[in-house]
Amino acid sequence: MPKKFASQADLEEKKVSFTELADGLYAYTAEGDPNSGIVIGDDSVMVLDTQATPIMARKVIEKIRTVTDKPIEYIVVSHYHAVRVLGASAYGAEQIIASQDTYDLIVERGDEDFKSELERFPRLFNGVESIPGLTWPTITFKGEMTVWMGKREVRLMQLGRGHSKGDTVIWLPQEKVLFSGDLVEYGATPYTGDAYLNDWPQTLERLAALEPVALVPGRGDALTTPQSCLEAIEGTKSFLHDMFESVKQGRKAGKSLKEVYAQTYHRLKPDYGHWVIFDHCLPFDVSRAFDEAGGTVDPRIWTAQRDAELWQSLETGPVE
Repeated sequence: MPKKFASQADLEEKKVSFTELADGLYAYTAEGDPNSGIVIGDDSVMVLDTQATPIMARKVIEKIRTVTDKPIEYIVVSHYHAVRVLGASAYGAEQIIASQDTYDLIVERGDEDFKSELERFPRLFNGVESIPGLTWPTITFKGEMTVWMGKREVRLMQLGRGHSKGDTVIWLPQEKVLFSGDLVEYGATPYTGDAYLNDWPQTLERLAALEPVALVPGRGDALTTPQSCLEAIEGTKSFLHDMFESVKQGRKAGKSLKEVYAQTYHRLKPDYGHWVIFDHCLPFDVSRAFDEAGGTVDPRIWTAQRDAELWQSLETGPVE
């Protein structure tokens, strides 16, 4: 029997953890579901990645209110994916900050991405009817910007393309705490359907060069030692290398996408099959890798129809 499409069969609610990384810095994690990061300044709060719906965002707000009553003034979106940004309206923040590249991607493909992600992983869109529309940044930047939250220095940085072309990380230079978004995963399969696979490893090297002592990945547990931070970065890099090399070898040998997917699945399953959302991600990962290996520089737009057709083809029939 073919596997049920993407994560439509994933209905189990996850246990939420709220972990203090340093004074006023917290990670909201949920057993491999998308993470959020919290920075508390002298007079206000910043949240990185908002969850997928306003109803789901309220759970993050509830945790924040256990440690501070300061207003949530800033939202930062690490990238454009719906599951990361569409809960923003719940926070009542004055400013929503993103890279200019992320803004451009919302313009180009935000609507299609929302419909695609909702079909792929409906559990992560609990209360989808509460979403008022796409989340639009009020401030954009290129390269790097600094937000001073009183005496607390918060750097927002684009260190290179990877999970998308607009990836933003939050770096606390005094505390050496990093919020990576989906550039880094821990015990969770990287999603590369909109990635730049040739660039991503170098971006990870720039993250490692920061030498964080704590790190909040896009998915997975909060990491609270330098060793575990490096382990997460290197683990992400290893998956990307192994997956992309398998696809490049298969494409060079003249194999079809379906053949390359089967080959890559069996090669990666022993080392990475226990990671969260492995079966969910790999068809989309291999499809993008196949395109990039063939010279398609920018990721094609995913739509709900394209998703379903790809999944059906890889599971039951040939891919053209």
